[in-house]
Amino acid sequence: MRTPKKKSPVVLVRPRIYIGDGIAIGPGKIDLLRQVGETRSIAAAARALGLPYKRAWLLIDSLNQGFSRSVVETATGGKGGGGASLTTLGQQLIERYDALETSLNASAGKELQALRALAD
Repeated sequence: MRTPKKKSPVVLVRPRIYIGDGIAIGPGKIDLLRQVGETRSIAAAARALGLPYKRAWLLIDSLNQGFSRSVVETATGGKGGGGASLTTLGQQLIERYDALETSLNASAGKELQALRALAD
C-alpha cells in the first residue's frame, strides 16, 4: 500500500513595509482593513480575525495617525446603529499592498519553490 504524500505547504511572501518612522503596514493591518471593508464594523472585523476590539482599534488608529488622515471612518451607534467604512485611502492601501504582494511572489518564484522543497 502506498503512503499518501504529504501535501506541500503554500509558500508566500507577505511583506511588512515601513514608511518613515510613523507608518508600518503588514499583513495583519491589511487583513484588518479588508475585514472592516467587508463587515463595515471594527468589532466584527476584530471578531473575524480573533483580535480583541481594543487591539483592532489601536491598529487602525496607528494607520490614521501615521498617514495624518483616516483609513477608516466610523459612525457612532444609535437608532440606525454605528459602523465603519474604508476611506479611499484605506481602499488604496489594500490595493497597493495586494499589488506589491503579487509582484513579490511572482518575481520570487524560484526561491519560493526551493523553500517549499525543503518542507517535503
